[in-house]
Amino acid sequence: ANQKIEDLRAIPWGFSWGQCRLTLPGWFGFGSAVEKFLDQPTDKERKAALALLQKMVKQWPFFKTLLSNMDMVLAKSDLALASRYSELVSDAKLRKKIFAAIEAEWHRTADVMALLTGEKHRLANNPALARSIRHRFPYIDPLNHLQVELIRRYREGKADERVQRGIHISINGIAAGLRNTG
Repeated sequence: ANQKIEDLRAIPWGFSWGQCRLTLPGWFGFGSAVEKFLDQPTDKERKAALALLQKMVKQWPFFKTLLSNMDMVLAKSDLALASRYSELVSDAKLRKKIFAAIEAEWHRTADVMALLTGEKHRLANNPALARSIRHRFPYIDPLNHLQVELIRRYREGKADERVQRGIHISINGIAAGLRNTG
C-alpha cells in the first residue's frame, strides 16, 4: 500500500469519514471560510458581509441547499464516537493535535451555520429528518464501538476470519444506518 496523500481516492476517502462518524468532507473548512469572510476591518463592513450571507441563504436556492446538506452531515456526525476512532492512532501527540483541529472546526462550522440560518439546532427546519437520524443512533452507535474494537484487533494481528467478517458487517451496518453509500 502506498502511503502518499496523492494516492488517496475520493470514494474511500469520503466513505471512511462517514464510517467514523465525522462526515468531514461535507463540512470541514466552511466555518473557517465564513469567519475569514466576516473578518472585516470595520463593524459596518462585518455586518454587511453577514447580511449578504444571510440574504444568500434566503434568496439563492443553491446556497440554501448547500447549507441544508451541510446541516444533515453535521447532524449525522458524532464527535464522541469519532474520538474512539482517533484512539486507533498510536502517536498520542499527533492524535490529539489532529483531532483537536477537527473538533474545533466542527464547532466553528456549527456556530457559523447558526449565525447564517438563525437555527441553533441541527435540522431545525427538517424535524422529520432530524427525528429519523436521531432514532437510528441507538442502532448505529454500538456498531461503531464494535468496529473500533475489531479494527484494533485486526491491527494487532488478531485478524482471524471472524474479525474480518465482523469489520465487513459493521461497515455495511453503519452505512445502511446512516443511509450513506456502502
